[in-house]
Amino acid sequence: MAQSTRLVDLVHSRIDEFINTRESIVTTISPDLAVLVDFSRQFLSGGKRFRAQFAYLGWQSVPAPSTGPAAGALTGLVSAASALEVFHAAALVHDDIIDNSDTRRGAPSAHRRFESLHGAQGWAGSPDDFGRASAILLGDLLLGWSDELLDEGLDDAPDRLSARRARAEFNRMRTEVTAGQYLDILEERAWITQAESELLDRAVRVIVFKSAKYSVQAPLVIGAALAGADDDHLDTLRDFGLPLGIAYQLRDDLLGVFGDAAVTGKPSGDDLREGKRTVLIALARERLNSADLSTLDSLLGRQDLTPDQIVYLQESIVASGAVDRVETLIQENVAEALAVLDASLVEPGVAGQLSDFAGTVTRRAF
Repeated sequence: MAQSTRLVDLVHSRIDEFINTRESIVTTISPDLAVLVDFSRQFLSGGKRFRAQFAYLGWQSVPAPSTGPAAGALTGLVSAASALEVFHAAALVHDDIIDNSDTRRGAPSAHRRFESLHGAQGWAGSPDDFGRASAILLGDLLLGWSDELLDEGLDDAPDRLSARRARAEFNRMRTEVTAGQYLDILEERAWITQAESELLDRAVRVIVFKSAKYSVQAPLVIGAALAGADDDHLDTLRDFGLPLGIAYQLRDDLLGVFGDAAVTGKPSGDDLREGKRTVLIALARERLNSADLSTLDSLLGRQDLTPDQIVYLQESIVASGAVDRVETLIQENVAEALAVLDASLVEPGVAGQLSDFAGTVTRRAF
């Protein structure tokens, strides 16, 4: 994956360069705004760059006799991949506000950083209100910047049709992930009024639109579109990316309950405190006895969960068999994705890279 590593380095550099160019615009308005640039740099300096790598693999998957990626400009792909990463950072800033999360990647979340700034400066009013409002604006700023970066990438597309396809996919992605985020917060509150038989399907719907399409499918398709892929090729990547994206999020849901804070950058059991009604929880509910089910429902979503209560919930979920069932679903979805790849005309070398990366994103350790 040496080429993928090079892509990640290029994305890091492109994001740094882009922020440097925007810093002069922002700080010309007022030096007080330098903090927006500083926090942007901090939030964009880390991460695994999975979305950028998927965009690169989609780009590479397109045959290149004359107009594909071998003859096209890598610069455009790097800008589009960077746009995906900046969009992701914006989504995380807003997501942490919604979930009232204290940390992100082992460091304070954006709204907590702004709260600390308020306290350190001794400003008037509520630090919480200032932190939340400022982080919303930071997320909005990053959303705008992601669009600017995408436009730069589209300028290097092989033709206008390819650019339109990439733009349409990016636009669809933005709509779907926002819809998925709303469905996520809806399920945390509306589950109590829903039929028990519907909870699993509703949890799967959240996975599909909040994560699977946005994290895997859309980056693949955007990258391929920028390389001049035709509709059949894009459909193949969609069929590959959706089940892989589901598997990716199922693994993430396990990490959200059982993950090591040193690995995930979030406190262990964070999804339990946030009350996430995931596929894991829906599957556990199907097999818990009435007493354990009642306790699960009473504890899930409490910000003041004690370490003992978290351990109790974790053990109850494991005992229900839900973890094993999620592991099976991960394997089944990865197998479905790889079967699409095996039946496709994607060049074997690139198909091998896609297969390897599928394992990387779905075998992340606790």
